[in-house]
Amino acid sequence: MTTLTMDSGHTGYILVCMALVNLMTPGLAFFYGGLVRSSNVLTIMMQNYVSMGLVTIIWLVWGYSLCFGTSKNGVIGSARSHYMLEDTLAINPDVAGGMPELLFAGFQGMFAVIAPALMTGAFADRVRFVPYIIFIVVWVHLVYFPFCHWVWGGGWMFRQGVKDFAGGIVVHTTAGFSALATVMALPNRQKLEGSDVDTNPHNIPFVALGTGLLWFGWFGFNGGSALAADDSAVVAAMNSEIAASTALFFWLLLEWKMEGKPTLVGACVGAIAGLATITPAAAYVKPWAALVIGILCVPWCYACIELTKKYNLDDALDVWAVHGMGGLLGTLCVGIFANNDVAGFEAGGKLFGKQLLAVVGCAAYSFVIGYGTIKVLEKFMRVVPGEDEMKVGLDVSMHGAKAYTEDGSVSKKGSANV
Repeated sequence: MTTLTMDSGHTGYILVCMALVNLMTPGLAFFYGGLVRSSNVLTIMMQNYVSMGLVTIIWLVWGYSLCFGTSKNGVIGSARSHYMLEDTLAINPDVAGGMPELLFAGFQGMFAVIAPALMTGAFADRVRFVPYIIFIVVWVHLVYFPFCHWVWGGGWMFRQGVKDFAGGIVVHTTAGFSALATVMALPNRQKLEGSDVDTNPHNIPFVALGTGLLWFGWFGFNGGSALAADDSAVVAAMNSEIAASTALFFWLLLEWKMEGKPTLVGACVGAIAGLATITPAAAYVKPWAALVIGILCVPWCYACIELTKKYNLDDALDVWAVHGMGGLLGTLCVGIFANNDVAGFEAGGKLFGKQLLAVVGCAAYSFVIGYGTIKVLEKFMRVVPGEDEMKVGLDVSMHGAKAYTEDGSVSKKGSANV
């Protein structure tokens, strides 16, 4: 019997990538925090951080098992497979060769953490804390865990040959279209607070800092999805840089043309759009294709942002347009640009058809669950903050603190009912 030994190089690499992906959630907190009003910055940062705590606990107990445990007819993993991450210290070549399965579980857990956090940008300023906690618990069980198993855990989409290298379907499309559903299910901020409500970013340096942290972490997000320090990791990391940089520059050009001036916020949004769009194709395409994908995502995501404005959809921080539609486009690009030299398979009509059906099905399913969850919650509790709570700001009314004070002190008075 052959004894499997740990590859210290691969193990060390994925340990670093796990830390990089973990850093992305605080990065997202800064990115979103800078985009909202100063009276609500702590609230949206809290929503991001609480996902790190809560989803990690769920992942430990049975989340990993539901995603990567013994498959039940390709639908979901067995919750008992690795309950409390039992029996994961050994090297399992069926999951990730050369490293303890526990490390693979930890790395994948970082994806589960950031997926629900992405949605917070859509309903910024409009959801109370307790309903938000319940929402993400429901969402990870009904949306994230099933899609993670279907695409990455040996489920039915995986068996049909659907390709998603690092989360175009599993992370970005699920979160983006559930975010759109919450936008449609909840009243917009103009209705709640009046047509003159200020929705401009309050701290653009925070946005830039968050973008930098997200971009840095994305090398672990995409590069680490190779699950080894090999040529696929190199291709994924380089393609991520190319797509992000290209999208940043072309977003500035488009913004300059359409709005008269290029902005730092536009540059940041462009970079994130490029990163989200390349994610499902990161190790499957050649560098020239990453450049093309970076260019294509700019008018695509920009047009989606304009569409939400046209139809008065208050996707506060453009989650659907950037992540949902970016992930959708990138998933389709796998079927157009995948190259056998780097991917081990070739693009074509058959693959494109599989990708199209998978991502459209994901979008529809995620939307229905997101919308339904909000509507059910509204029957049992108050989801939207009251007028008085919104007037003083959610930071004070929900969490009893202010991000900024004139004398440097922190308010201790908050709402007893969050």
